[in-house]
Amino acid sequence: MDEQTLQFYRSNAQAYAWREITSRQARLTAFLALLPPGATILELGCGAGGDTAEMLARGFDVRATDGSPEMAEVASKRLGRPVETLLFHELDEVDAYDAVWANACLLHVPREQLATVLSLIRCALRPGGVFFASYKEGDAAGRDALDRYYNYPSQEWLRTTYAEAGSWSSLSMERGEVRGFDDKMASMLFAVAQKGR
Repeated sequence: MDEQTLQFYRSNAQAYAWREITSRQARLTAFLALLPPGATILELGCGAGGDTAEMLARGFDVRATDGSPEMAEVASKRLGRPVETLLFHELDEVDAYDAVWANACLLHVPREQLATVLSLIRCALRPGGVFFASYKEGDAAGRDALDRYYNYPSQEWLRTTYAEAGSWSSLSMERGEVRGFDDKMASMLFAVAQKGR
């Protein structure tokens, strides 16, 4: 992950934690509906743990992680359970999860590293496993007003990058808009992929 971006989240963990996003509730519900009851989910970039709490409340077995130790601590206090610090490139499990939930975190992975990270996620999924991720749409990498790095993919570039990571039995993408931490509306791509059985 981009070091400047990681430092932003480390320095602003508490402020970020106060911000709850309810607009993604429908996407999380749709994602969970694809899974068997009690499925094992790896959550990347859990932030303050809002999605984690929802998944746990619905009976799923969640391993929550975040790249920022400070953010992981905030989430851990909220959830009353340990939250691990994990950088994307450190993921090394094979066939371990029924699903991976990566909301608004992989959008910070440098473009040249995204295919590798997606490949690690694909390896960590069991056959038939489902993977959700969201990205700010664009056509070239750049930084926002808060100096955070974004890979800003187009839908075509993102599809190509997923293909480089390995074969998926399905990959769907939807567009939408969200208000970011910088209080600006952003065009988003929501990707749901399934690993072949």
